[in-house]
Amino acid sequence: MSTIKHLSISGFKSIRHLERLPLGSLNVLIGANGAGKSNFVDYFRMLPELVKGRLQLWSSLQGGAERILSFGSKETSVLTTAIRFGANGYNIVLKPTPDGAFTFAREQLYVDEPVDGITLPGLGEGHVEAKLHKAREQGILQKIASDCFNAIASWQVYHFHDTSDTAGVKRSCALNDNEHLREDAANLAAFLYRLQQEAPVVYCRICKIVRLAIPFFDDFVLKPETLATEEQQIRLLWRQKNSDYALWPSQLSDGAIRFICLVTALMQHKPPTAIIIDEPELGLHPTAMVILAELIHQAATHTQVIVATQSSSLLNHFSIADLIVVELEQGASVFKRLDAQELEPWLEDYSIGELWEKNVLGGRP
Repeated sequence: MSTIKHLSISGFKSIRHLERLPLGSLNVLIGANGAGKSNFVDYFRMLPELVKGRLQLWSSLQGGAERILSFGSKETSVLTTAIRFGANGYNIVLKPTPDGAFTFAREQLYVDEPVDGITLPGLGEGHVEAKLHKAREQGILQKIASDCFNAIASWQVYHFHDTSDTAGVKRSCALNDNEHLREDAANLAAFLYRLQQEAPVVYCRICKIVRLAIPFFDDFVLKPETLATEEQQIRLLWRQKNSDYALWPSQLSDGAIRFICLVTALMQHKPPTAIIIDEPELGLHPTAMVILAELIHQAATHTQVIVATQSSSLLNHFSIADLIVVELEQGASVFKRLDAQELEPWLEDYSIGELWEKNVLGGRP
């Protein structure tokens, strides 16, 4: 139920019109800078906030409706999306308001088996925050609404680009901030500590995989500290092999920190319904890239995975069926699946990464 079968998006940033894009267990977006990959990822940031009743906050942080609608409200009057999860689905239409917010022109569920003779039960119109979460609590739509809400609310985007000295992953975090790994891994220490305590087998596997790419790494040093305010905090420390001296995250390379974040995200024991990773290849050693690809494949066996990349090396570890090519046509993002049979003659002599570099697949500047 939680796997996205296909989705449609219209009027969202550079995605002017995307109709019934099929998604599998593993989906790899490729395309040039500015083609729209990041906007597609942003969609997976917006929907969880929307169903949790935080649409207005999210849209205001984006700069308001004018920044979200494709080319502004003068060209785009509504933002629409429809998601299908097997037999059920969720559809919305958002209209901009004069003050830069959004209002729901339509919010409805989709069911293959009619409920009281209705296949598109509506949740209302004119409201400013989604009613999906309330529909879970009562009425004939309770189960359908719960299924759709739980599927969307669990989506988790990851983008581990910030490894500067002030990055959250290098700072202390609250010990109880451990329910899920945050987008920037700012709570990595707390999350790993929870795994260490509640899922030690998974924790040990994570450490083992980290050692494959970082041979001198031995283990994390995760020790909660109680402040004068009685708040408990924890920092990500680690130690080398044959040493008991605790080292700081700043004593790891940026690529090593990103790799640790990626391994944790892809190996968590209670994964979200969809894992979306933007630019996972940043700063990775070729050895780490091979391991990353294998982890992505493994994760896709128990959750839906979407990856946006520009790495030809990473592409070599996937199949044509996994790819979604993103191109900008007349200012709008276009998403295309490829025909594996048409490309078979090319694949006899070239890798997928080479075909992308030669612009045989599309998605190049």
